[in-house]
Amino acid sequence: MPEVLIGFPRAFVEFDDPADPDQVFRCDLTWLTSTWGCIFGRGCPGIYADRPDDGCCTLGAHFADTEDERRVAGAVEQLTTATWQHQRAARRGGWAEQEPANEVPDGDEPGRRTRLVDGACIFLNRAGFAAGEGCALHLLAGQQGRQPLETKPDVCWQLPLRRQFETVTRPDGSTRTQVSIGEYGRDGWGPGGVDLDWYCSANTEAHLGSEAVYLASSAELVALMGGPGYEVLARLCADFAAGGSRLLRHPADPVPAPGASSQSRSAG
Repeated sequence: MPEVLIGFPRAFVEFDDPADPDQVFRCDLTWLTSTWGCIFGRGCPGIYADRPDDGCCTLGAHFADTEDERRVAGAVEQLTTATWQHQRAARRGGWAEQEPANEVPDGDEPGRRTRLVDGACIFLNRAGFAAGEGCALHLLAGQQGRQPLETKPDVCWQLPLRRQFETVTRPDGSTRTQVSIGEYGRDGWGPGGVDLDWYCSANTEAHLGSEAVYLASSAELVALMGGPGYEVLARLCADFAAGGSRLLRHPADPVPAPGASSQSRSAG
């Protein structure tokens, strides 16, 4: 299997958030300068072998909060039966639901998620649908010239980027918020991650992008860390890529040809 096992060396960088003196970013340069790219509809076998056309949409999308669900609701109102295969099912039974209690990890409270229809997310247009397969909310964004992060649930447009918050205490006793930006690896799914039959973030099959993650996902990164923070990150990523450290590159990336510039590989 061409998936790289978790635990390989990574390079991280930390820098103050230019927009917030009480916040510091810790970013995974190894991931952000990798050539990962989504291959849904272009060879993605799905996270479960018996659902090869679903990508990672077999599971319902869990909403981050009420605002997340409210924003998606605004996009749902703009969908039609021509662009959303399961709109009629949504009219009958709704498009969001409470997470079943038996699926919630011990100690957690049930949250809200998109409803499942015929074994996958209600927004997933199946293969053969006239308007195109894939997420109806993603399709809507493309038709309107918008970014998918404006129409899709947070977890969907962020994956496989991962943002985590932690309060850190400095030697002088003061505290700051550390915002980590990195790879949402298989382990990020918790105990269920080992049950996935295929996963993309560390899979060589998905590391064939024409440009580095920090460039291809610039809109998402700006949304996660703000424009000033992203500008600093982009400079640091470009500098790291130009350094050509093969020991700390993502091992799922293609091996550069002898003499090839790591900067050209990362910047497309």
